[in-house]
Amino acid sequence: MIRTKGKPGTSLIDLLISIAIIAVLFGGIYLVYFSLITALANVSVRTAATTAIQAEIEMIRNLPYASVGTVGGVPSGVIPQVQAITSGNFDFSLQTTVRNIDDPFDGVLGGTPNDTAPDDYKLVQIDANCPLCEAAISVSITTTAAPKSLESATQDGSLFVYALDANGNPVSGANVTVVNASVTPSINLTDTTNASGVLELVGTPTSTQSYQITVTKQGYSTDQTYPPGGASNPNPVIPNATVIPQTVTAVTLSVDRLSTLAVSTVNDICEAVGKSPFTMQGGKLIGTSPNVYKFSTSTKTGATGTLAMNNIEWDTYTLRSQDASSDVAGTIPFNPITIDPSSTASFMFVLQPAADPSLLVSVADAGTGAGVPNAVVTLSGPSSSTLTTGHEFVTQSDWSGGQFASQSGGMDADSKPGEITLLLNASGTYNTNTFDWMISNTFDVGGSSSTFFSFYFDPLSQPSGTLVRFQIAANKDNATWNFVGPDGTSNTYFTTSSTIPASLSGNRYVRYEVWLNTTDPSVTPEIDDASLEFHADCVPPAQAFFTSLPQGTYSVDVTAPNYFEATTTVAVGSGEATSTVSLTHQ
Repeated sequence: MIRTKGKPGTSLIDLLISIAIIAVLFGGIYLVYFSLITALANVSVRTAATTAIQAEIEMIRNLPYASVGTVGGVPSGVIPQVQAITSGNFDFSLQTTVRNIDDPFDGVLGGTPNDTAPDDYKLVQIDANCPLCEAAISVSITTTAAPKSLESATQDGSLFVYALDANGNPVSGANVTVVNASVTPSINLTDTTNASGVLELVGTPTSTQSYQITVTKQGYSTDQTYPPGGASNPNPVIPNATVIPQTVTAVTLSVDRLSTLAVSTVNDICEAVGKSPFTMQGGKLIGTSPNVYKFSTSTKTGATGTLAMNNIEWDTYTLRSQDASSDVAGTIPFNPITIDPSSTASFMFVLQPAADPSLLVSVADAGTGAGVPNAVVTLSGPSSSTLTTGHEFVTQSDWSGGQFASQSGGMDADSKPGEITLLLNASGTYNTNTFDWMISNTFDVGGSSSTFFSFYFDPLSQPSGTLVRFQIAANKDNATWNFVGPDGTSNTYFTTSSTIPASLSGNRYVRYEVWLNTTDPSVTPEIDDASLEFHADCVPPAQAFFTSLPQGTYSVDVTAPNYFEATTTVAVGSGEATSTVSLTHQ
């Protein structure tokens, strides 16, 4: 037998590893190759851009000094502010900016010493952009131009535009547009503020209230000057600028980052009130006599009771409901609302069917302006009543027509509107020594951020030999009902108006169960109404709302723990009146 010595073969794993290594190597080579191609392309674009700018600079150097300026710019000249140039098979947009420079070497205009010829030389900046290139390429080159002869006093002035934010800090890189059609040649330029938030236009032609200035920036609000005598704004707060000879005119405009305001319209248990109209007006004035507000609009919430208002400038805004069928039972937060720069805020109208005349009382801390919850508001006048800020009621006074969940056979909650009694039996008497019961329908308080305060029922005084008792249950799922009494257990009962146990707070759904008992077959106990006092998500925390008031003048007295008592008067007419009472800390 002849044996042959075989050679070992290559396994599949070895083959896969080899392929992976080759793939990594070639992948790296591929990436390096295309990186080099991209870098070379960028170099080509930058070289072409630099060539285009240099050609433009060479043209500028051959211009008379007086012509070195932009069309519609300051200084005025023959150079287009923006022009299209082709260089090296690339299409570029060239933007040219020319500024007069007041060199401090010989003093500045208005300084010590006063430089009456402040336009010492011109700074020329040319930016080349390639909008159609694969990569965003931008090349910028600056140069200077100086007059051949000595300076001479000028009859021009200077216009300095300051861009500040809401806190008075400079806004760099803000776009400033300056327009003046009353000078020759006319001016229409756009430039940017420097690191100090200033655009300095030295050597600006003189003109009276003709320089219209607008400051903008991406993601920021807009501010501007306005022409005096305009039909919609005859007396602007910041009129168009005046430039006089050998004088610096300073104009300060304020811009800051924009914000978003989410407006919602709901009832007191957070159900949406859709398509509810309202107005919104800012506090900033752009004109006086008459007042002209910078922001004012009329709009409405959507079908879901919400509206997102974007691009809102920082300001204090007043919102007013225009829904004639509803009263404003309160707002969350207080009205007006202050919007800070770069913020997201929310505002909620809490509405209920109109029951006018009505009065909405807001209670605020005199020092901070914040709302004061749990303040007792007592109304005296043509009628009297007392409410507590941030407290709402669920009240039931009619159970007829099956307005309850269930009842025992000896209970009558159905036949007599406005009362619950025991049921007369066939002999015309009431069952004795039994506890008949009724369980109410479910009440939705509008959210699980709830606090239950007290339970009330009327009448408290019942006939001799009868007994009334209640228990309450609350949950988040509208399904699990464990009825408890004042101590939070099932062993006790509400036999008078009392505080609801804290263990029930934090739930959204609530029910009560009532038991009636008599030892006299001719007498029945009776319930006329039952109420639960609570606070939840859509109950305004620092307001009290009084409805169905007689018209007249009312005294409003407010007390709260750790505050001095405060009293004011308010006239209530045919619609909804409002009053804000400020409390001072003790």
